[in-house]
Amino acid sequence: MLNNLTPFLVHWAITGISLWVASHLFRGLKFDSTGALIVSALLLGLANAIVKPLLIVLTLPLTLVTFGLFLLVINALMILLVAALVKGFRVSGFWTALFASIFISLLSILIGSLVTGGDPAEKVQMPQSGNWL
Repeated sequence: MLNNLTPFLVHWAITGISLWVASHLFRGLKFDSTGALIVSALLLGLANAIVKPLLIVLTLPLTLVTFGLFLLVINALMILLVAALVKGFRVSGFWTALFASIFISLLSILIGSLVTGGDPAEKVQMPQSGNWL
């Protein structure tokens, strides 16, 4: 059971650190307390895991027409959704959410590569024989 819990906690911590750094760089991104930051990181992870794939499927034609740039808008909408749900988390507007989402994504990738050793393929094990289905 701890094998499943550890990657979740690492990802949650990386998201929390990225949100904290972004709140210091962007004036329009504010947290009232540490609790609001922790809850925001958790909800952002859940929104990215549940709501974001649904939005991607629903907006697939628009995403294809914009060559994937609409995914940046979806990331900003995820931050605005979390800000609407968490009482101590404020985002001043869409543009702040857009630029903060780009920064948070890049910083999360950077920290994640440092934590996992830079090779995300290490954790994926392909079957040696048999059916893949």
